[in-house]
Amino acid sequence: MKINSLLFLFVVILFFTCDYKPYSQGQVLYDFHCSNCHMADGSGLKQLIPPLAKADYLKENQKELPCLIKNGVKGPMTVNGVVFDTEMAGIKTLNDIQINNIINYINHSWGNDFGDSNVKDVKNALEHCNEAK
Repeated sequence: MKINSLLFLFVVILFFTCDYKPYSQGQVLYDFHCSNCHMADGSGLKQLIPPLAKADYLKENQKELPCLIKNGVKGPMTVNGVVFDTEMAGIKTLNDIQINNIINYINHSWGNDFGDSNVKDVKNALEHCNEAK
């Protein structure tokens, strides 16, 4: 009986002391690869770099995100009514899982609620954007 009580107490303590961060891997990747331009809070850089926080473009273009991250962006893009025309370099070294983690982090950060991405969709999107080249 004493062992069961101790085990229960241990589980309760463990549960309440764990800092559950479901998108922590995406955050680490975002901080390393993206935050220099898009800022740690996703606010972007004035009218040079578009925001990711509460960005209508992200919400409306979820299927394009894997290609944008991997291959970059050239040409004008309108985000929240503002036109941005700064080239974004792609991050060719990221794999499908890493790109998926970044998308999920972005989709659930800074007030965004754009749903979950999955690796299968990322892989399919990357195959299609690579075919288009």
